[in-house]
Amino acid sequence: MKKKTALLVFMIALVVTGIVGAEGLKRGGYTGPSSVSISKASEVKTMPHDADVVLEGRIESYLGNEKYLFNDGSGTVILEIDNDEWNGLEVGADDVVIIYGEVDKKLQRIEIEVEKIEKQAR
Repeated sequence: MKKKTALLVFMIALVVTGIVGAEGLKRGGYTGPSSVSISKASEVKTMPHDADVVLEGRIESYLGNEKYLFNDGSGTVILEIDNDEWNGLEVGADDVVIIYGEVDKKLQRIEIEVEKIEKQAR
């Protein structure tokens, strides 16, 4: 009985260690050049719902409830950035960011659902 209990405790420890260890892993990806063109915030209004979009500019302010005001000089658009999309990245109002996301047309407004955010090097 003691051997079975010890084996069970050992197996649980392995599973828990694997789960905790996996959460600490960062997913990587391609970092080379891209043929995806950068859109302007002013163009987002004419894009279809769920269209992929890449924007470059600044996040001006936090609007609450995971919503942010983005400005690229051509206009503004609301970003929806889920907390887990930040991946520990800290961004200030003076930082230039690249936003990868989808156009989300709501009844009252248009938003960009952010899938990835990168901070440009200064």
